Amino acid sequence: MKRLLLFLLLTLFLFNCKSKKTYSNKKRQTHTVKTNATAKPSEEAETIAKYAKKFNGTRYKYGGTTKRGMDCSGLVYTSFKDNNISVPRTTRDLSSYGNWVDLKEVNVGDLVFFATKKNSRNVNHVGIVTNVRLGNVEFIHASTSRGVMISSLAEKYWYFAFVQARRIL
Repeated sequence: MKRLLLFLLLTLFLFNCKSKKTYSNKKRQTHTVKTNATAKPSEEAETIAKYAKKFNGTRYKYGGTTKRGMDCSGLVYTSFKDNNISVPRTTRDLSSYGNWVDLKEVNVGDLVFFATKKNSRNVNHVGIVTNVRLGNVEFIHASTSRGVMISSLAEKYWYFAFVQARRIL
């Protein structure tokens, strides 16, 4: 009798245990970015973007400016420095350097700035535009979780975090 009762309790317990994980089948939400992809970028801008792409896959390192580790403003600083253009080292200083550009007019080599902290519109992240197509702006940046990578402004996260674009060249 005790064994039967124990067996029933164990069976009841096993059938009532369900996984708490839920999986979503939703596709990654994207947004269309209104751009005028007609202006051809300067050769200098193309060179800077191409140099920045050499760091794709480099791990994130706060304050880093080398292949051993890179942060977002370090990527910008290093890419422009390779082309003999002096720019500020920090994201905050970069966010007021150069000329403000409307997102519709953004081009390769321009800087895009983001506010990624919750409930804040203070700029704390920067990337370099690498490709502009009708409805999409791609940029390279150093992510704290994945290192240097190329992302798109059409991705929901970046679309809503976007604050401004600036042109240095």
